[in-house]
Amino acid sequence: MEQRRNQIVELVNRKGSISFAQLKEAFPSVSEMTLRTDLKALDEARRVVRVHGGVKSVEQVVGTDDLLSRRAARNAEAKQIIAEKAAALLRPNTTLFLDSGSTATAVARCIPDQPMLIYTSGLSCAMELAKLEKPNVSLPGGRLNRFSLSVCGAQSIQTMEGINFDLLLLGVTSYSPETGFTCGVEDEARLKQTVLRRCERKAVLLDSSKIGLKSTFHICELSDIDIVISDGKLPVEFLQACRNAGVTVL
Repeated sequence: MEQRRNQIVELVNRKGSISFAQLKEAFPSVSEMTLRTDLKALDEARRVVRVHGGVKSVEQVVGTDDLLSRRAARNAEAKQIIAEKAAALLRPNTTLFLDSGSTATAVARCIPDQPMLIYTSGLSCAMELAKLEKPNVSLPGGRLNRFSLSVCGAQSIQTMEGINFDLLLLGVTSYSPETGFTCGVEDEARLKQTVLRRCERKAVLLDSSKIGLKSTFHICELSDIDIVISDGKLPVEFLQACRNAGVTVL
């Protein structure tokens, strides 16, 4: 039962939304009553959202990239590898934009205590950075996303438009050749795009589980960045695409 319900969640998250008829086609050996029981249990656990005639992913309904606490528990080893590689790029007396998200939070834990100007849209990142003495840490104003523990919106964008950054460590939800880098929140995508225009070096924090997936809002193309910081398990096709685009893979 648990395996089947996990498969349902995976299917819904991959497609964004599906009808009950499509769900029955995906699980032909399962009775309609059992599927409805599964959906009720998954909805109560906030793993999916039942709607008239079908089911939607939590991300699509609430406009978030899933709860930060859930994301932090997934692929923890990969996030740590990425965090250590990202921290190695940092230099004293430079200006960094550290994006929000679970991988960015892992990066914040690895940042050395050295003089820097760090802007971050992630509240969890700021809490980690508060443990350091030498960096000057700032958060842009804006609207709070309670699910991802980040700020975004017009005020954040306006603040970022007046700052020049040496390095961007960009968090993304997914990447596919058709859609480029994407995320699940429109305001966050616009904030990321604004910072991309203000940075000298642009690095994406990307674990291999995000390759081949699609989210709703476009951030940028592979050719718009300089560096991919990975867990070392990226597929051969993606590595070739990076070489073709002149993107460094760490």
